[in-house]
Amino acid sequence: MTVVLLGPQRRPSLDKLVSSLGLGGPFATVTAGWQEREKDDSELDRHLGGRSRNLHLWHRMQQVFGSDPEYAAAHRARRSQLLELQENYQLGLSHIVQFLDELRHRTSGSAALRELAVEDAVNVLRGMDKQHIRRVAEIQGRFYSDFPPHERPSVAEHRAEVAELMSDAAAVVITGGHIVELLDALHLFNVNAVGLHRLPIIAWSAGAMALTSRVVLFDEHAVRGPGCSEVFDHGLGLLPEVTVFPSAKQRLRTNDKQNLGLLARRFAPNTCIPLDPGARVVIGSDGTLPADTPVIDDAGIMRPMQVVGGDDAQAGNQPTA
Repeated sequence: MTVVLLGPQRRPSLDKLVSSLGLGGPFATVTAGWQEREKDDSELDRHLGGRSRNLHLWHRMQQVFGSDPEYAAAHRARRSQLLELQENYQLGLSHIVQFLDELRHRTSGSAALRELAVEDAVNVLRGMDKQHIRRVAEIQGRFYSDFPPHERPSVAEHRAEVAELMSDAAAVVITGGHIVELLDALHLFNVNAVGLHRLPIIAWSAGAMALTSRVVLFDEHAVRGPGCSEVFDHGLGLLPEVTVFPSAKQRLRTNDKQNLGLLARRFAPNTCIPLDPGARVVIGSDGTLPADTPVIDDAGIMRPMQVVGGDDAQAGNQPTA
């Protein structure tokens, strides 16, 4: 399974990419993150040579909710629980961020002792992240145990149709958009199990985030929120050793090396990959990252990336990327 991670796409250059990879189609496309605009994919199809098959996962999900009110109500209740959990976690993060900001502006006393305090704060953040994702998993686990999707007739029907559409696909293309909707749709229709794990994948923005083991939301310039990155949910786990940051230069304080270094230390041992316009990271079947992969290291340095052109920045905040 080859995975290609791209920078955010406003003017896609997918035609050149699929040609360079020797992919002739058909292409199963996932645009569920676009929500109501999911079917507005004519430009995407054009860049794929008219060979795309949109899985229409978001609209399928709405059809399931319409035909199965009990499942729809349980789905809303779960989302409400997760939102409250996320807000409580954000509150805790904001206090640690404030503490770190106060530390970095302190000039008196021992620099060595201040660094020990910073290390302790990073460990607290790592502990909060682990505990939060554990709580998220508990809520998700109860939901799927109480309402197994494969036992809902409407879900089973759509899963079979999705599997058929993917059966002879040459690759899967996953776009950006709203990460919550995208993850829910991917999980509901079991896209990973029915073919995603065996096919080449091209993904960007929220699509790239969904492939990781832990989805991290971030916008350090936002006026609301904790002021730092926040763990959100488990992804599909196809890229278990990386954490991706789409539009990093736009949404991280990239001129602040100390801040970037803390980010890398917090999410270690995962590799932090910024996916800015022009980025292309081709990960082979063995999971090895190419030598020119853009990364954020613990010294707060963003290593140069390979610029391929054809992309544009895509702004976002909260669960949209």
